Amino acid sequence: MEQSRIRNFCIIAHIDHGKSTLADRLLEITGTVEARKMKQQMLDTMELEQERGITIKLQPARMKYRGADGEQYELNLIDTPGHVDFNYEVSRSLAAVEGALLLVDATQGVQAQTIANLYLAIEQGLTIVPVLNKIDLPNAEIERRKEELVRLIGCKPEEIILASAKTGVGVPEILARIITDVPAPAGQADKPFRALVFDSKYDDYKGVVAYVRVFDGSLKKNQRLHLMASAADGQALDLGYLTPADVSTQDLSAGSIGFVVSGLKDITSVRVGDTITTSSDVLRPTSCVQPLPGYKKVVPMVYAGIYPKEGNEYNRLRDAIEKVRLNDAALSCEPEQSTALGFGFRCGLLGMLHLEIVQERLRREHDMEVIVTTPSVAYEVTLTNGEQKVITSPLDFPEASRLQEAREPWVAVDIVCPTESMGGVMQLSRERRGEFKTTDYFDPTRAVLHYDLPLSSVIVDFYDKLKSVTSGYGSMNYVLIESRVAPIVRLDILVADEKVPALAQLVHEDEAYRRGREIVDTLKETLPRQQFVLKIQAAVGSKVLAAERVSAYRKDVLAKMSGGDYTRKSKLLKKQKKGKARMLAHGKGRVEIPADTFIQVLRRS
Repeated sequence: MEQSRIRNFCIIAHIDHGKSTLADRLLEITGTVEARKMKQQMLDTMELEQERGITIKLQPARMKYRGADGEQYELNLIDTPGHVDFNYEVSRSLAAVEGALLLVDATQGVQAQTIANLYLAIEQGLTIVPVLNKIDLPNAEIERRKEELVRLIGCKPEEIILASAKTGVGVPEILARIITDVPAPAGQADKPFRALVFDSKYDDYKGVVAYVRVFDGSLKKNQRLHLMASAADGQALDLGYLTPADVSTQDLSAGSIGFVVSGLKDITSVRVGDTITTSSDVLRPTSCVQPLPGYKKVVPMVYAGIYPKEGNEYNRLRDAIEKVRLNDAALSCEPEQSTALGFGFRCGLLGMLHLEIVQERLRREHDMEVIVTTPSVAYEVTLTNGEQKVITSPLDFPEASRLQEAREPWVAVDIVCPTESMGGVMQLSRERRGEFKTTDYFDPTRAVLHYDLPLSSVIVDFYDKLKSVTSGYGSMNYVLIESRVAPIVRLDILVADEKVPALAQLVHEDEAYRRGREIVDTLKETLPRQQFVLKIQAAVGSKVLAAERVSAYRKDVLAKMSGGDYTRKSKLLKKQKKGKARMLAHGKGRVEIPADTFIQVLRRS
């Protein structure tokens, strides 16, 4: 199709503002998916997405639609996630399109992630089409939300489309505005083929399948491929687009979005952000094919160790993580060895939900049971000899005698909440060592609080606590700003006098006792009883901050007695007590910590 009749766009919004539902209506009204095959959240193809009701992965789909001028247009949609942990998916989608639908819930209004995603779209120079969704709900505040959008993006009130993705009201107007407002792609069909890889997946039969946006030239089936960053060569075994089902075609031309089956079996050869071109263009003597800009390298917010539950499954875990990484470009990992847990990987992620999703995908998609160590952020340390290091694992943290200073990462946090909840939000931020900056008001009932907070205080459960103090109406977004000097210590957890490396944590000195007490109490409730008294301790260096004991199993030695004097019973009980003491004196018992216990400790009480 001619480029002048191609429109590439994505949907950006805060979580649960109706992106996937709107995508369903677009697919339905354009006739892309037959009515009998329609289901809720068509583009949420992962089982986890359907279960949780959230979008985790970006998903492309091509639609055909006849405009008011009688011409048929090709509309390439990319549905995006709304949660802050999957922000990298949004940024990759924005680089592959020319326009964005900014979706705002008429009942909730502009939220933190709405603003964050809008800024990303403006940085890319995209055309913004504002849409007010869920106008059919009885508690929709249409005029008030229109005013918020006008103040946010500076548009005119009449430019805001009023829609209901559930009922289909306003969806034809959205399609008409996409055709009239979103510019056509500006690629050059006569130049050598260049396509940006914005996503990929692995197929056991087809090899690596790359999802691409073609910028210049065209690619035909069975042509030889060359990936410019990895220098890998493959063949276009199949080409096509998604509706969201795969539809094969003979070629992909400039401006279009589709998939390329590379046939490559090496998972590392195709990476998100790479440029695909044809081998003939690269080998031409006068070739001057330049790679596309690609994407900024993602900066992990949290690090966690992932180890196989069974030590002999390391190779299986490595293959499973590589396949997940192919489909999740924000996940980074490198091999790691622990004396207690064996060989595993140190993984960098964007947040706790991201970690939870990766763990669940390993279990469901690859049948891998794993142990996940306590998450940590990246600390910068300066040793007494002047050497500087970045520490991502508590086990690598230097002893106090070798440590000159430690610096922890801080983030700028924007919190959108009702004005009546501001007191609770401020108290929560103070408890997490937050520094107040400024307050902005959308209107008399809603405000944006700007705070600087330590990243370690935000990643674990700050969002859950925020939802609690704002009765579910609060939202937040954060960006990394700097590292600041802080008294960081390593909190070790000992079970039966043995350190448990997977439970070690790096914490601020002022929070060490509270966090140690929380972990010890959690372990007391969740660890199974043993034949001996189980000691549980939280310690910093040689100083024990908190301790508990789990009483031992005890045989009922009085069961065989039907009566008699108390001294006979006392004699048996004392004999049993001596036996337990002798068992304790023989040495420490080995305690198997269940995987569920690790998960309980990850969540703060």
